[in-house]
Amino acid sequence: MANIKSAKKRILVTRTKAERNKAIRSKVKTAIKKVDAAIEAKDAEAAAIALKNAISVIDKAQSKGVFHKNTAARKISRLAIAVNKLA
Repeated sequence: MANIKSAKKRILVTRTKAERNKAIRSKVKTAIKKVDAAIEAKDAEAAAIALKNAISVIDKAQSKGVFHKNTAARKISRLAIAVNKLA
């Protein structure tokens, strides 16, 4: 365990940020799974709605610094291509 006051604070802050990032990543994974489930069911309408939600969640994660902008763009692009194949 750290002895210096600033080091103790860094441990606490890092733990807090890690929990926040983990929750955000979990939301992104859930949103992507919902899109994939709609694609598996071949439900274009549900897939489009799930895609819109997933794009929003991914963009929020990117704006908070959880994902790099290119990673977010890649995830969105792959989902959009998969949904567009249904239509």
